[in-house]
Amino acid sequence: MLTEANRSKYLLKYLLMVTFCLTSSLSLAQNKPKGKRPKAKAKSVGPAVGGNTATPVELIKAAKGFKVELLYSVPGKEQGSWVNLCTDDKGRLLVSDQFGGLYRITPPAAGQPVSAASIEKVPAEIRAVNGMVWSDGALYVGVNDYERKMPSGLYRISDSNGDDQLDKVETLREVSSKSDHGVHAVVPTPDGDGFFLITGNNTLPPELADTSQVAQIWGEDHLLPSMPDGRGHNRGVLAPGGIVYRVTENGSKFEAYASGFRNIFDAAVNKDGELFTYDADMEYDFNTPWDRPTRICHVVSGAEFGWRNGAGKRMPFYADNLPPTLDIGPGSPTGVTFGYGAKFPAKYQNALYALDWSWGKLYAVHLEEDGSTYKATKEEFVTGAPLPITDAIIHPEDGAMYFTIGGRRVQSGLYRVTYVGDESTEPAIAAKTQNALRDLRHQLEKYHGNPDPAGVEFAWKYLDHEDRFVRFAARTVLEHQPLERWQTKALNETVPAKQVVALLALARAAGVCPQHRKGDTGEVNTALRDKMLAAITNVNPALLTEEQKQVMVRGIQIILNRFGKPDTGAVEQLCWRLEPLFPSQSAESNWLLCETLAYLQSPAVAGVAMELIAKAPTQEEQMQYARSIRMLKEGWTPELQTAYFEWFLKAANYRGGASFAKFIQFIRDDAVASLSDQQKEQMAELLARKPVVKSALENLGEVFVGRQPTEWTLDDLSKAAKTGLVERDFANGKKMFAASGCYACHRFGNQGGMTGPDLTSAGRRYSPHDLLDQVVHPSKVINEQFSAVKVLTLDGVVHTGVVVNLNGDSMTLNTDLTDPNKRVGIDRKEIDLLEVSEVSAMPSGLLNPMTKDEVLDLVAYLLSGGDESHRYFSD
Repeated sequence: MLTEANRSKYLLKYLLMVTFCLTSSLSLAQNKPKGKRPKAKAKSVGPAVGGNTATPVELIKAAKGFKVELLYSVPGKEQGSWVNLCTDDKGRLLVSDQFGGLYRITPPAAGQPVSAASIEKVPAEIRAVNGMVWSDGALYVGVNDYERKMPSGLYRISDSNGDDQLDKVETLREVSSKSDHGVHAVVPTPDGDGFFLITGNNTLPPELADTSQVAQIWGEDHLLPSMPDGRGHNRGVLAPGGIVYRVTENGSKFEAYASGFRNIFDAAVNKDGELFTYDADMEYDFNTPWDRPTRICHVVSGAEFGWRNGAGKRMPFYADNLPPTLDIGPGSPTGVTFGYGAKFPAKYQNALYALDWSWGKLYAVHLEEDGSTYKATKEEFVTGAPLPITDAIIHPEDGAMYFTIGGRRVQSGLYRVTYVGDESTEPAIAAKTQNALRDLRHQLEKYHGNPDPAGVEFAWKYLDHEDRFVRFAARTVLEHQPLERWQTKALNETVPAKQVVALLALARAAGVCPQHRKGDTGEVNTALRDKMLAAITNVNPALLTEEQKQVMVRGIQIILNRFGKPDTGAVEQLCWRLEPLFPSQSAESNWLLCETLAYLQSPAVAGVAMELIAKAPTQEEQMQYARSIRMLKEGWTPELQTAYFEWFLKAANYRGGASFAKFIQFIRDDAVASLSDQQKEQMAELLARKPVVKSALENLGEVFVGRQPTEWTLDDLSKAAKTGLVERDFANGKKMFAASGCYACHRFGNQGGMTGPDLTSAGRRYSPHDLLDQVVHPSKVINEQFSAVKVLTLDGVVHTGVVVNLNGDSMTLNTDLTDPNKRVGIDRKEIDLLEVSEVSAMPSGLLNPMTKDEVLDLVAYLLSGGDESHRYFSD
C-alpha cells in the first residue's frame, strides 16, 4: 500500500488515466425478436481490452489487517457495468450488468486474479437485474429495467434440462417501475417461506394482500401545504414511497411489510431475524431543515420511515414514523450485507456492511441491542477514490468478502477482501439473544394485518410503553382493526399518554388524506373530528413528557389535515391549549407547535417565531420557522413583518442543494401572497429590495464585526486546550461553529452541509491538539474524499473542485464546497491536464476572529459530539 505522502501523486496519475480510459459502456442487451430461440451455451468472453481499468488497490484503504485484491476490471463495452452479485449452490459468483445480462465466475485462488476462462455469459434471456439470491435450486431476481426493454418485477431463473446452464426465465410478478428508484434486492425472509422485495419510491404498488403489515391508510399529512421539489424531481409522487414487500416464493402474494423509503437498494437480516436497510433522501435538499442524512433503518413490521416528495419529509421525531438506527451522512446507498460466515475477526463477522456509491465507502456498522430495537456505531471498513461500490457478499466457502464497483455505465470491477492480520478468525457469530422487549414487539406484530378482536385489548396496554418501537407496534395493531371495536375507547381513555397515541391512530384510521381521496366524494365526518379535538384538547399537557406532547400536537395536525379546520370556537380552544406551550425548550416541539399555531392563525405565533428566527444559529432552524409562518395573516406588527422580509435578504446568502434557492423563493412567494394590498403598498420598498449576495465566508457571523483578528498559532491553542476544556460553554461553542461558517460545509449532529467531512464523531477521531492542527493547518493533511483537483480542458478552461459524481464519460466537480449547488460537468474526453490540488478547499485563519475562550468552547463542543447532537435543533 502507498504511504500518505505518495497517495496524492498516485491519485493524480490514476485520475489522469481514467480521464481517457474510463469507458462509456454500452448495454449488452438489445431488443430481441419474439419467439423461442435455441438454447445458448455459456461462453468465455475474454479479458478486459483497451484501457478498461478499475480503481487500483493502491488507491483503496481497508481496516487494519485487511487486504483488498482487484480480481477483474470489467470491459465495459462487452460486459457493461456491474451492480449486483450473489453465489449459486456451487460457490460460483453470479454478477449482473445494470443494463445488460448476467455472468458467472469461478472465484480464483488466493492471490490470483479472475481468469478469462472463468467468466461465462449466462444464457438466460434476462437483463437489468438489480437484486438476486439463490434459493431452492434457482436464481430469484429483481429486474428494474427503466429502459423498458423488459418488464420490471420478480423473476425466477433456473436450469431447464440439468446441463448446469441457467436458461429458463419465469415471470413471477410484474411490478411497474419508472426509474432507477425501482425494483431492487430479493432477500429471503427469516422463516424461509418467501422473500423481502426491496423497492424504491418510483415503484407503483401492485395489488396487495389484506394481510399486509402496513395498514393502507397512508397519506401526506402536511398541515400546511407542502412545497414540491424546486427542480421538479418526483413532483406528484405521493405516499407510500418505497416499500419493502413480503412476497411468497411463487410471487402470488404481495404484502406491504414496511414503507416510507426513498431509494433503498438492498437489505439484510441479522441473527435475531431482524431486517435492516440503508436509505437516503434527495441531495437537492442539502442544508434544508427537512434534509435527513443517509441512514441505517431497522425495518420492522408495519414500519413507516417518512419519505415524502419535496419539503414533505417526516422528521424522526414525528410520532407517525420511526427513527433511524444510525445516521451515516452524505452518500448514495447501495448494497447491504452482514458479515456472517466471513473469516474475519469477531466484531467484523457480526457487523452490518453498508455501501456508499457516491463517496466510495464501505462501512462496517456495529449494532447493539437497545430495548426492542438497536443502536449502532460505524467505521470506514473500505474506502477508495473513486470507488462507486455497488454490492458486497460474504462467500460461504472461502469466507472472503467480494464486492463490485460500477453502475451508471462507469468503469466496473470485481474485488476481494480477506483478513491477513493476527487476530483469530474462528467462527464467532453471536447467538440470538433473549430480549423480552423484542419478544413483546413480535407478539404485537402478529396482529398486523390480522384483525383478531383480541388485538385491541392486548395492544391497548402498550400504547404508552416507554419503548418507541413497542408503542409503534401497538398503535399499528389498532390501525388494522375495525373502528367500531376501539373508536369509543380512544375517545374516552383516561390515561393521557395512552389517549394521545390512540387519538393519533384514530385520526389516521378514520380519516383520508386530501391528496389521496381520488374519486371519493363522501363527506368528511366532522362529528368525529369535533369529538377527537375535544378529547385531545382536554388532555392536560402537564401530565405528559415532552415526547408525549409531540405525539399530542402531531395528532392534532393529522386530525386537522384529514378532517379539516373546525369552527371558530374549537380553533380558539386549540389555541388556548397550545399557545402556552410555545416556545418550548425542545426545538422538535417548536417545529410542530409553530406549524400548528400558524395554521390556526394564532395571533401569538408571529412574535415568538420571529424571536426564534433571530436566536437560531443555523440556517436550517431559521428556515423551518420562516416556512411555518409563511401563510400567517394574524398577529403581525409592522416591525415583525419588516424583520421577516429582511430575513429573506439574509437568507439569499445561505447555501444548499440544487433546490435550496427555489425553496427559499417558494417560502417568500407564499409570504408575499399572504399580505394584504395595503401591507404590500406599505412594504413596497422592502419587497423590491435586492439582496447583496456574499459567499459563506464573506458572510461570517456578526459577532466578529469590528474585531481585530488574532494570529493564533497551533502551539498557543494546543497549550490552552490541555487544561482549558473543562466546563466549557457548549451553547457558545455551537454559536462559534455557526458564526465561522462551519455549517456551510460540515455536518454536526443533524444540521449542516455535506461537502466536507462530518464532524459529529470528531471526538472519537481527534485529540484536542490534532483537531486544532486540522483547523490551523487545513492543507497539512487533506481527507482524500474531499481532495480538490485542477482540470485543464482542451479549450483552455481551468476548473478546480472536488469530484462528486461520475456517469459514463461525464465527471462532475463541486467547485465551491460552501455551496453544494456550484457544480460543473466535464466531458473526460475534453480534458487536457488533470492534477490533484495540494491546497485544501477549507480556508486558513478561521479561528483568528475568535477569542481564546471562544476557540476553547468550539473545541469542547466538537470533541464532545455535542450533548445535543441527536436533536434536530438545539437550544
